[in-house]
Amino acid sequence: MKNRFYIFLCFAICSVSIFAQDRSDFKREQFISEMDTLNYRILYPENFSKEKQYPVLLFLHGAGERGNDNEAQLTHGSNLFLEKETRESYPAIIVFPQAPKEDYWAKVEVKRDTVPFQFDFQNELAPTRSLSMVMKLMDSLVAKDHVNNERVYVGGLSMGGMGTYEIIYKRPEMFAAAFAICGGGNPEIASDYPKGFPIWIFHGEKDDVVPPNLSKEMARSINHYGGNAKLSLYPKDNHNSWDSAFAEPFLLSWLFSQENNRSGSKN
Repeated sequence: MKNRFYIFLCFAICSVSIFAQDRSDFKREQFISEMDTLNYRILYPENFSKEKQYPVLLFLHGAGERGNDNEAQLTHGSNLFLEKETRESYPAIIVFPQAPKEDYWAKVEVKRDTVPFQFDFQNELAPTRSLSMVMKLMDSLVAKDHVNNERVYVGGLSMGGMGTYEIIYKRPEMFAAAFAICGGGNPEIASDYPKGFPIWIFHGEKDDVVPPNLSKEMARSINHYGGNAKLSLYPKDNHNSWDSAFAEPFLLSWLFSQENNRSGSKN
């Protein structure tokens, strides 16, 4: 019995060490602008070279991962981009910023005294401090010679899904495609989305935090205004539909196949 416990303990310690080592591939960085600071983690492709050009993916975390540790934002989604097959098939620069506890990616008032929560989206107003900093960070990244600015993507879950809808509205020329998981937004902002803009939307039908109707309304509005929204609903999923979304076998191949010819090339 002791031997089996010892083997299990060694396995657990090794597993944690490997996981921590994998996460350390996401380099700790800070973006500073006008006396303000945004924590973020960035994963570069293996054998990264400034002589080449790479796609960039911005990922926005959920409300539960807010903070100032520059770590919690990697809780959901980072493993997908650390997988050996992913890194070999889709060499890209992956960016995970972190919003502080008191802030939000999207401009929205949240009423938490009901289940599901109620959301009053005000996306047309000035962005939150956190989203403003993310946009400045992305502006600085896409200006670099080693970034292929025809292949810049954004995705997020829950609060990050809401931020995804808003940042497309604020920076419609920047992104080639997007995915939004269990989020929502003001459907009217889709009228300013680029024509034909491809976005894959995910939501659990049993979500008791963010109502699935919010994703349905965004998908309907995006398509109504000439966008290209694909909606995947999971009948048995609650709020954690990101597990199902990240398990979609064609998510990354679909995402990284999209190109944005609106922004112009640096070549």
